[in-house]
Amino acid sequence: MFKKWAALGLLAAVGVAHAFAPQSGTWVVTSELNGKPGRGLAIDVQDKTLVMQMYAYDASGNATFYLTSGTFSNNQYSGTLNKYRGGRYLGSGDLTGQDNGNDGTVSMRFESGTKGYVKFPGEQEKEITRFNFAYGPNPQSLKGLWLLTPLISSAPQSDFVDLVEELGPSEYGNGMVATKDNRFGCDNLVRGPNAGWVMCVKLNASNQLARGYFFKYAVNDGEGFTGVTSTTIDDMLIVRRLTNSSDDGTGVVLKNADTQEPASPAALRKAFEQIAQ
Repeated sequence: MFKKWAALGLLAAVGVAHAFAPQSGTWVVTSELNGKPGRGLAIDVQDKTLVMQMYAYDASGNATFYLTSGTFSNNQYSGTLNKYRGGRYLGSGDLTGQDNGNDGTVSMRFESGTKGYVKFPGEQEKEITRFNFAYGPNPQSLKGLWLLTPLISSAPQSDFVDLVEELGPSEYGNGMVATKDNRFGCDNLVRGPNAGWVMCVKLNASNQLARGYFFKYAVNDGEGFTGVTSTTIDDMLIVRRLTNSSDDGTGVVLKNADTQEPASPAALRKAFEQIAQ
């Protein structure tokens, strides 16, 4: 069993001082997330450029589209909140949207890849978060292909695992999900000193602990720590979900494993004969 460890303190211990980009996707004003129509943000950062699209409303209640873009530096952004009118509508012919002025300056700062703060014109600063609407802290959310990569200088080795088997909860979790050979398993921790994190363990050929993992993730990406004993879980870890529970790829390459039609036995036999000649 892993000992209690100060997870956030380890971030400082390993000397993390790099700037980071917020996760691309849908963001919400945290205090306004109530299940009803409201304001939403689409944020994307590529290299040093941030683009933020926002759907909101004007003083008369009309839906309004905003766009801001510019340089993202030191986890912060500030730019003009532009608005537009006269663009193409459903069923129309070719129409080009026109600049309709701006409502002032919007500024953002981020303290992680999934949490930040925004200050809209005429408003106080508000917290914003990456909107996670599909994955909850449950066993089903852990199913699929994962790539776990320790950031260590000595013999780095990634684990590429397919979590498919539900094994019931561990002592501190709510439902372990494992590979078919039961040599790698993960669980959402809901009790104990590390509640709120995902914990994974890897067994060696002798069924002994080979490595442990702790991480937090949002949608398809995560970060955390890994180590080979209960007292050395201090190496940085990068995590990526490659497929969801339906085996649909989450990136730009992998597709559903069942989309390819099976070949006929005759075609397979013919291929053997071609090579054997």
